[in-house]
Amino acid sequence: MPRRESQVEWPDESKHRPIEETPVFEIFESVAQWAWDSVRSWDFFAKDTVGKQMVRALDSVNANLVEGDGRFSDLDALRHLVIARASAREGRLWVIRAKNRNLIDPEEGMARILQMEEGTRQLNLLINYRRKTANKYVVREEQYHREFYSGPIEGPSELDSEIL
Repeated sequence: MPRRESQVEWPDESKHRPIEETPVFEIFESVAQWAWDSVRSWDFFAKDTVGKQMVRALDSVNANLVEGDGRFSDLDALRHLVIARASAREGRLWVIRAKNRNLIDPEEGMARILQMEEGTRQLNLLINYRRKTANKYVVREEQYHREFYSGPIEGPSELDSEIL
């Protein structure tokens, strides 16, 4: 199946756009609601095994997107975006399982899988954007140490031998 390029524009760095207002959030919100509505009509065994896992994984995508968007640290925010991507992959696995086990209509299942693949592509763009712009103005520890010490680290000093 040929890959389509995602056409997503992320906002200017100077303006924060809440994650809930982005296309990636809308995609996964739609899929999570569809999963919830679908699973409610399944029998107990299917709900208990495949259904709960699918709903939890798909609900977790947007929960992690929102949590990451609310973090102060760029690295902490990025960590939640990566967790959201992993939940999206897990959700996709459960939708495939539900389709293969005839719990959902195969055409509807494929449509949702394609929707999640597009959402995951957009999420990857967001992750890459955040990686490129993370910590632009942070002074790193290595730079701090170079100002005060430039020589190589050697073995124990005379003082160390007295202590040992």
